[in-house]
Formats: sequence, C-alpha cells, structure tokens
Amino acid sequence: MPDSSVAIVDDHPLLLEGIAALLKRWGGFRLAATGNSADDIVSIARTHRPDQLIVDLSMPGDAFQAISDAMKIAPGTKIVVFTASSSTEDAIKALDIGARGYVLKGSPAEDLFQALQAVRQDDVYVTPAFATKVIYALKDQTIKRQQAISDRLSVREEQVVRLLLLGKKNNEIAHELSLSGKTVKSYMTSLMAKLHARNRLEAVIAAQRLVVAANDSTVARLRP
Repeated sequence: MPDSSVAIVDDHPLLLEGIAALLKRWGGFRLAATGNSADDIVSIARTHRPDQLIVDLSMPGDAFQAISDAMKIAPGTKIVVFTASSSTEDAIKALDIGARGYVLKGSPAEDLFQALQAVRQDDVYVTPAFATKVIYALKDQTIKRQQAISDRLSVREEQVVRLLLLGKKNNEIAHELSLSGKTVKSYMTSLMAKLHARNRLEAVIAAQRLVVAANDSTVARLRP
C-alpha cells in the first residue's frame, strides 16, 4: 500500500514539528503540507488534496467553517481534529460537518496513529477516553431534536402517527378517525414536512424515532 499523504494545520510550531517527526517514525505516511490558520485548511485542501488532514480548532480564523469548506473542495480528504478542546459540543459539530476523527491533545501518541489508520479505512475515530461522553451527548441531542418535533405536532397529527405505526393505510386511518381521505392525505403531507420525510416509509421510521425519544425522555426523568 502506498504511503498516505498527510497535511497538518496547527499554529504551534513545536507541535507541527512533533507530529511530522511521529509520521516519519511510524512510517507509511508522507508529509504533504503544513499550515497555521483556518485559511490554510482550505488552501491545503484545494492545492494538495491530502489523504488525511490533521487540524486544530484553536487557530486564527473559523476552523469549523474551514473544515466544512475543505470537505466540499476535497471530499476524499479525511479530516482528523487534533485539539485541546474536550467540549462534546465541539466534537459533535466537527463530526457533523465532516471530520472523521477527533483526538484530544494530551492523549497518547498512539491515539493519533490509530485515528489516522481508522479514517484511512473509512472508519470514524474518537479518543477512547472521550468517546463515551460524545456518544451520550449525541443521544441527548437526538432526543431533544425529536422531542422538539413531537412538541410541534397537533393532537390530530399525533393520532395519525399512532395509526401509521400500526401499519394503517390512509383509508383505514380516515375510517378510524372519522375523517375524509383528502383530510388524511393533508395530514400526511404536513407530517412528512415536519418529520423531514420524503415518503411514507421515511415518515414511519421518523415516527418510530419519535416514540423511542419520548420513551427515553420519560425514563430519564424517572431516574433518581
């Protein structure tokens, strides 16, 4: 397998040198470029299109926007965030916009190596000691998002959702709720828009998630 081209963007010169030395020691990696600002993330992605791009979040400029822009320019580049930020919000945001790895500075050097290897194989890697927090934060975020959708449903739409989950067709839902077929179709159109569903199957899946989110939320409130 040919060496993987890697670029590093961090505004700490010593850290840049340290990572470059590690790449050389590990073998299998070729240093393609270095930078020290958010703008460099974009320019390196455009000019070099490295296999992997290691970036910090705390640099001059908007690193998150730069990561997003870089992913549009070079979608084949795997971005690994290497940062001191242990904020789950930062981790989720970085992963949401396309980063494939999130490694905390202060972790063993092996973590960065594992991250580079993982993303090279199209996997996602988060520092193990931090991963559990990120997973729980993602679950909490999903529950809140689904609950927000649920709160926007009318009583009648909730009734339609319940029958939808029972596998009822539009004419059966109309019969159960004493509505016309046209009215049920109107409710289905509204539901699909609120659930961001493109078809009936996606509406059912989204409705199932709403039920799970509601149940998880109830259990969480009942815990001591």
